[in-house]
Amino acid sequence: MAAASPIPPFARVIFHVDMDAFFVSVEELFDPSLIGKPVVVGGQRDERGVVSAASYAARKFGVHSAMPLRTAAKLCPQAIFVNGHPDRYRECSEKVFKVLTKFSPQIEMASIDEAYLDMTGTARLHGPPLKAAHKLHQRMKEETRLNCSIGIGSSRLIAKVSSGQAKPNGVLMIVTGEETKFLAPLDVREIPGVGKVMESHLHALGIKKVGDLARLEETELEERFGKWGLALAGKARGEDAGGWFDSEVGADAAAKSISHEHTYNEDTADVNQLEATLMRLSEMVGRRLREANLHARTIQLKLRYQDFSTITRAHSRPRPTQLDVEIFKEVRALFRKNWRRGNHVRLLGVQTSSFEEQPEQMNLLETGQQNRWKSALAAVDHLRDKFGESSVSLASGMRGSFRERTHENPVGLPGKNIKPQP
Repeated sequence: MAAASPIPPFARVIFHVDMDAFFVSVEELFDPSLIGKPVVVGGQRDERGVVSAASYAARKFGVHSAMPLRTAAKLCPQAIFVNGHPDRYRECSEKVFKVLTKFSPQIEMASIDEAYLDMTGTARLHGPPLKAAHKLHQRMKEETRLNCSIGIGSSRLIAKVSSGQAKPNGVLMIVTGEETKFLAPLDVREIPGVGKVMESHLHALGIKKVGDLARLEETELEERFGKWGLALAGKARGEDAGGWFDSEVGADAAAKSISHEHTYNEDTADVNQLEATLMRLSEMVGRRLREANLHARTIQLKLRYQDFSTITRAHSRPRPTQLDVEIFKEVRALFRKNWRRGNHVRLLGVQTSSFEEQPEQMNLLETGQQNRWKSALAAVDHLRDKFGESSVSLASGMRGSFRERTHENPVGLPGKNIKPQP
């Protein structure tokens, strides 16, 4: 924990609150026998899925999120594999969100287990940043029974990086003016947005630490990487540069697409099962659209065969929609036109894009039917909010039902403003 020092007047104070091993920690609340053991959340050891989360005990064996479950089983054969319970995670995330609202009105749930808080100007209510962080840390444990790590900085980037350095169950504050010094010894991969490909490009230039990056001229980075090069230069100084970091905490960042996909544990050529899966995926996408108050013009099908060959096909509607049945109608037509009948399918996906907040005026002949569907789906969403995502499904999608994948950005994410229904 950094030593406290005076905060310059009007300096921004950003918290990044990251729940420690969230999915595993929630599972431990319901089954204390898991505590301290190597646990893998996301599916069973012989399934095709990927790891959603791993306990610290499992991470010691090299297990990490996004790794194939079967690979995790080889690395840590003694691990306990848990399917995951998305409804439980949403419920606990809602409790986390409620705690956060007691500390700042400006909150951005970056995912189900992490959030940014703009704490600028809250010193009179909660005290200086370190004192406020410790109050939040304690309140979180008392009200959720879960541990969190908190990073504090003058930007979201610094807050996020420092929370990672504070794990597990710690608080770290980087005082204003010390950002570059803090970042300099860290690997470039620690910068949010730098993935494996960019890391390899930077390593090829001899840039392994953030300090190496900070010493390069902006013009050189721009020449090599374009606008992303300029963003990298800013990030190396601890600035919120590039991507969604450009917006204010709590500002709605417009989604470019919303999608869901499902990988079968056993490949199938059963057309009824395939179309039922498309219906279930359409329901999930429609739910996300209504949650975000978006209407989509473009519907896209993703189809992957047994041999891993993959096709995507899209169609743009004359009028945007957020209704499950309309999304399914479009994607089913694409499927029937493009599926090679009899060929086994490994994966199906449904994606929507070209969003509008308000739909154009509808055809008067369709208004009655669409309004009935809107009312019905609003009631369905309300039931799902109350009893869980799997509590209600359209009949045509029931045969295609599958276990909801455990991931960081599910439907029903707290703070995403689903309008309550009477």
